[in-house]
This record gives sequence, C-alpha cells and structure tokens, in this order.
Amino acid sequence: MFKKILIANRGEIACRVIKTARRMGIATVAVYSDADRDALHVEMADEAVHIGPAAASESYLVGDKIIDACKQTGAQAVHPGYGFLSERASFCEALEAEGIVFIGPKPKAIRAMGDKIESKKFANDADVSTVPGFIGVIEDGDHAEAISDEIGYPVMIKASAGGGGKGMRIAHSRSEVREGFDRARSEARNSFGDERVFIEKFIVEPRHIEIQVLADAHGNCIHLGERECSIQRRNQKVIEEAPSPFLDEKTRQAMGAQAVALAQAVDYQSAGTVEFIVDSEKNFYFLEMNTRLQVEHPVTELVTGIDLVEQMIRVAAGERLALKQDDVRMTGWAVESRLYAEDPYRNFLPSIGRLTRYRPVPEGRQGEVIVRNDTGVFEGAEISMFYDPMIAKLCTFAPTRAGAIEAMGEALDGFVVDGIEHNIPFLASLMRHPRWRDGRLTTGFIAEEYPDGFASQRPGPEEQAVLAAVALTAELLRKDRLDRFSDRLAPHEGALRRDWIVRLDDDYVEVSVDDGMASIPFEADMSIDGKRLTVTTDFRPGDAVWRGRIGNLAVTAQTRPVVNGLRVDWQGFSTVARALTPRLAELDRLMPVKVPPDTSKMLLCPMPGLVVSIAVAEGQAVKAGETLAVVEAMKMENVLRAERDATVASIKAEPGESLSVDAVIMEFE
Repeated sequence: MFKKILIANRGEIACRVIKTARRMGIATVAVYSDADRDALHVEMADEAVHIGPAAASESYLVGDKIIDACKQTGAQAVHPGYGFLSERASFCEALEAEGIVFIGPKPKAIRAMGDKIESKKFANDADVSTVPGFIGVIEDGDHAEAISDEIGYPVMIKASAGGGGKGMRIAHSRSEVREGFDRARSEARNSFGDERVFIEKFIVEPRHIEIQVLADAHGNCIHLGERECSIQRRNQKVIEEAPSPFLDEKTRQAMGAQAVALAQAVDYQSAGTVEFIVDSEKNFYFLEMNTRLQVEHPVTELVTGIDLVEQMIRVAAGERLALKQDDVRMTGWAVESRLYAEDPYRNFLPSIGRLTRYRPVPEGRQGEVIVRNDTGVFEGAEISMFYDPMIAKLCTFAPTRAGAIEAMGEALDGFVVDGIEHNIPFLASLMRHPRWRDGRLTTGFIAEEYPDGFASQRPGPEEQAVLAAVALTAELLRKDRLDRFSDRLAPHEGALRRDWIVRLDDDYVEVSVDDGMASIPFEADMSIDGKRLTVTTDFRPGDAVWRGRIGNLAVTAQTRPVVNGLRVDWQGFSTVARALTPRLAELDRLMPVKVPPDTSKMLLCPMPGLVVSIAVAEGQAVKAGETLAVVEAMKMENVLRAERDATVASIKAEPGESLSVDAVIMEFE
C-alpha cells in the first residue's frame, strides 16, 4: 500500500480523497494555484505544493508541475479526482515514465473510452447499444449541417473530449446547427484543449442513467448498480439518486452486463462509469464512459456501503477486488443535490464572492436517515470565477425514496449560505415538485417545468400560515429580548399582544395569539386566518435557522434580517415578512410602491465574467434574437442576444475585459 499520495485536483473532490486516504493511514499532498492558496483542501492535506497562477491552464492542467510536486514530496501515486487531468492518457503515461502510479485506469482504457468518438466506435465493435449518429470528426459548419440533416432533428452536438455539460449544444433545426457547432467547438477548445466535436441523434423524453463499474488488474470486474441523473440544467447534472425509480430488475441487469462487458473489453482497471440514455420504453443506448470517479459517486456509496475512493487506491496498489458481483447489495435510497454558486432567480447565472456565512447541516445518522455533505469550502472562503461553481454536494439516505426526499428537503432548509447567490431555493422547491416526487423524469425536466426560469412561488394559505408563524414568533422573541436590556424601560409582564397582521411580500395575513408567553423555548396557540395552531420552537434572536413545530408540521426555515422585518426561506418559498399591528398594517397598505429604474435600452452583463467577443458595432441595426456579445464565466460561454429590434448607440465594453454583474456592455437608441 502507498505511504503517500498526491491529489491532482482542488475543491470538494480533493477533500473527499484526503478523508479516505487519512482513514487508510496514507499521507496526502495537495496542490494549489494562486487562487486556492487558502483553500480547504490545502489545509486538510499533510503537505501542499504551489503549482502556478489561478488559471487552470497554467496550474491544474499542467502535468509537468504535478509530476514535479510528486518528486518534491516523494508521493508514490496521484489521484486525479474528476475534471482537469483525470482523463488525459498522456498524463498517465508521463507519471508511469517517472515511476509514479496513476490512481485510475491505464492509458489504453482512457484513450478508448475517454474520447467520445473513439468510444462509440469501440462500443459498436463490442455489440453495445449506441445512439444513431455520426461518430467521425466534423470538418466545419457546412459539414455539421449536412450531417444533422441526414440524422434528423433534434441533434446533439458534443465535444469529443467533453464533460460536465461543456462543449455541448442541442440543435432543433438547421438554423441552430452552425452556431451550436461554433459554440461547442470554442468551449471544447477552451476547456479541454481539443476542439473536435461529433453529432448524434437527440433522444426525445430521455433519461440519463449510468452504471458504476469497478475492476482490478487481475481481470475481475463488477458493477455497483445504477444512478439516475436525469435532472439536468444545460446538460449539467443537478440532482442524482440511486437507485433509479424507473428501472426494473431485468433492465438493470442488462445494463450492468453491458457496462461490465465494455469495461472488460478495454482491460479496465479502477472505478469507472458507463452512461446510458434510456427512452420511455426502457430501451437503452450507450452514451459514453467516464474513466474516472464521478461527481455523484456518494449516492452509490450510501446505498452499497462501498467506499469507491478506497477501492480505487487498493486497485492502483495492485490488490484484487475483495468483492464479487453477488456481494453487491443496493439497500435503501440516496439523493444528492449539487449546491452551485449561481442565481436561480436570474436564469442560474454564475455568482462569485466571499462566503460570509457557510453553515451546513450536521452530518451523520439520525435514526434511519443519513446526511452527508461533501464540500471544499468554509465560512470566509471565496468562490472564484476561475473554476467550477460547485459549493457542496449534499446527500441524504433513507430506507425509501420518499424518506430520502423528505430528508433532503429538510436538510436544504437548514443549509445556510450567505455572501453569494446560490441554488438552494431552487433545490428546495424541486424537492416539493410532484413530478419529481413521482419519479416521472427526463433530461428535459427543468426546461419543461421551469420554461421561464425559476421564480419564488406565491405561497398558498397553508404555506402562508407557516411563514407567518415563523416571522411572528421571531419578531415576538426579538422584541422581548430588547425589552430586557438593562438600560431600557421596565419590561412588560410577558403577555403577548393578541392581534397582528403579518405582511408576506404583498399579502397580509391575520394572526391572533390566543395564548402564550414570550419565552425560550417558545410555545403559543395562534389562530392564522381562522385556523388554530400550536407553535413551538427553541429559536433565539439572531439564529439563522428556525426549527420547531407549527401544528402537526415539523418546520425548518431560514431567517435573515431586513429593514423592519425578516426574509424567511422555506421549501423554496422566499418572502420578506413584517409583523405589524393592525393600525400599522392599515397605514402600510397606503405606502407607494418603488418602481425600479428603466434598463430596457441597455445590455447589462448578467453575471461576473470575461467578454469573449462583441458581435456588433456602434450604429448597427440589430434584430430580436441576434447575437450581441459572448461572455465567459466559470468555463461556460454565454451568448447574449437582442431582446427586440434596436440600433446600437454605444459600446461600453471590449473583448478581454472582466465585468461585474449588471455592468453596461452597450446602450441602444
């Protein structure tokens, strides 16, 4: 067994590998760029080596710097995590040439499966079901259009060396092919240093289901069941679960057998994932093989009890698998939510900045529920524009799918992140979505259910009662705390005012406090819109999370102070709440509404990012839908289009310039 390994990665996956290595008694070495000097993985590792500037192309993607770090520290092996150099065969060969072990598959398997074009040819030869398409290299835009016409629309344009949704576009008509081809090729070149793309048929109503395989260097190969990864946005996974609510045992075994056969055909060693597209009739087609650890591997670990990182290390050290296929049992259900630094209320655009508060829910087992949080950040850490926007991977396990979903909803409600925008409200709302809860999923789920993007829903009467109770109890306890300061007037006797109006955004909810005292723990009987409820909580003024019971419902909600009130977040509902006396509420209704400024004649930068190109000139007339500019953020290129016909009056930015959110790019006449 190795005495010391180096993790050629950053963020949560580097921390994840360090945890297992530490448990196995293996010393660890971290590498870091200028942007990651104070990162969590650097602090956790036994040693750390600086490898260059913030840009990944000058640090984490430079194999020679990783090898030099191994030589400096005496690391015997390298775990690549995912992304960066994890699927680069030349890096694996360079390590082997220096006598350093790559904790992953051999170069042959990486080349055969890591390249999407070659992997499809290989799969065809191995009699694995594949999606119809053109698996050669596309020469130019004209060639792409001709191929797409022949395959039939819609088509998927994908980077050969791609992953994580980068270098991927869907074209529904010939007019969309050329721009999709150009954007996919540009993203592929910038993200992977390889601009090759291929085109295949886009399966309508598809599910994305993948099989986890595990193989050693002695010819043993098994699969660990499937993961359902159909909840995606812009081709990037958002929520994963294991097992899939769709597969029957017959289909599961057939997919597992094909995955194992494909892995054995390339002499695969280590953990790997064979991804399939599954249609509504349970027909499945090989999509690609990821020759590395997957982001979503924790859900498989939770339902099988198998530590995949440990297995990778043991296989790389030459050990035989201690498991046989019959030893693998999938028990219970696990769900993973990816917490991203992005603004769900602005079409999920990236958000960067410092985490002024980062308070994850407690990990561990409570009864039959397990909560796990894989993260690479801490309170005070910075979310940089240079890397992936993932903050954490929150996982819950329970005996049933419904139980795991309920546990996830509660965990999201209690997960506090401030300082940046994030997708927790969206994830919490999704946990309540009836289609998700029923398991009626496709890869188009988010686009179909949120066609206009995500917006906080207006709460119904039952939800309003919960939000009003949370806001009023927090306000009563705050007032009581102020009353008891020594330099204030004598405190009241503790009896609570009976009649209140709680304003929730533009709604006014009547609340009567029938019985109770302002004390901690708090307990009071309330009538909310005529319905009597007992409210109990241990909430203290200043707490970020309100936990208690409202009637028969256990509630976990987040509270944040705003001017004259609180912002309350619960199960995807987000409202500004103000507890008012009836007279103040009467006056409040008369207050004028502040109108936001008119920005209709401006193109604003929707996220912090780098201007890649400006497609128009001053004085040029543009049509609605025409490309105006391309802005890159967190390795994704975003095309900004004209919302209406207009004439460009002035251009305020230029290619190569870094812009903040809402910076003016151009103005129109």
